[in-house]
Amino acid sequence: MEKRHTILVPHDFTEVADYALQHALLVAKNTGDDIAIVHIIDNDSQYDPAFEKCNEIAENTFTKHFLKPKVVVKTGSIFTAIGEAAKDTNADLVIMGTHGIKGVQKLTGSWALKVIVHSEVPFIIVQGPPKSKKFKKIVFPIDFKVENKEKNQWVNYLAKNYQSKFFLITQDSKDKVFKRRINSNMLFAKKYLTSRNVEFEIHTAPAKTKFWKGTISYAKEINADLILIMTTRDIGIADYAFGANEQNILANPEGIPVMCINPSASLRKGGGFSAMGG
Repeated sequence: MEKRHTILVPHDFTEVADYALQHALLVAKNTGDDIAIVHIIDNDSQYDPAFEKCNEIAENTFTKHFLKPKVVVKTGSIFTAIGEAAKDTNADLVIMGTHGIKGVQKLTGSWALKVIVHSEVPFIIVQGPPKSKKFKKIVFPIDFKVENKEKNQWVNYLAKNYQSKFFLITQDSKDKVFKRRINSNMLFAKKYLTSRNVEFEIHTAPAKTKFWKGTISYAKEINADLILIMTTRDIGIADYAFGANEQNILANPEGIPVMCINPSASLRKGGGFSAMGG
């Protein structure tokens, strides 16, 4: 019997967390996965009211959708506790709401990135309710960076469950070394998708535009359902303070959901193509 997977939804009792749960329900209907909601508290005295509120959300979800999420209440920092909860629940995907790059709540664009890099499982970051039932159109930025091949399983995951079409986007470069790397990464991606009969198109972003801006603009143009990226390796404090490229994509003004994958520490020396959009 095939093992059931879990989708973890961090919930801070806000509207955007409800949006994340709505997205998780759609994913679960396509994949057959379970759902768990996790609420992070500062100290144990907050446990009982938080657990009661989470159970209320779970019961209401069951009443409306006939699927009852598991409930997890965990003490700690959101930056580490969400990743720990993903391990505790054997989650292989986290769907989390963010309040945007200028938000005043806990999970702003920068904080969301900090949460993501402390977890081993992929995140889908959402800013609003689902606009479609499936991830049919997925924008896939490819740059010069060498990343591992871990994203391949998620290409398979998305293509299998949603019959997705991938829109590969790259950017022309005058630098010969960067251009060679970009071409190599694009060739790898094309071979991989072709070998698995996954439909795709290729688009080149304007050279004068920052790549992350070009990626968001293109995703808006084609009405994309999802942008698939990878985080930068060894992201530092300056990135959180001044805005890493991932942060800008995660909190994109178009509100397009973003799937973000972390490079595994054990595979950092592996080859492959980057999906970052730097």
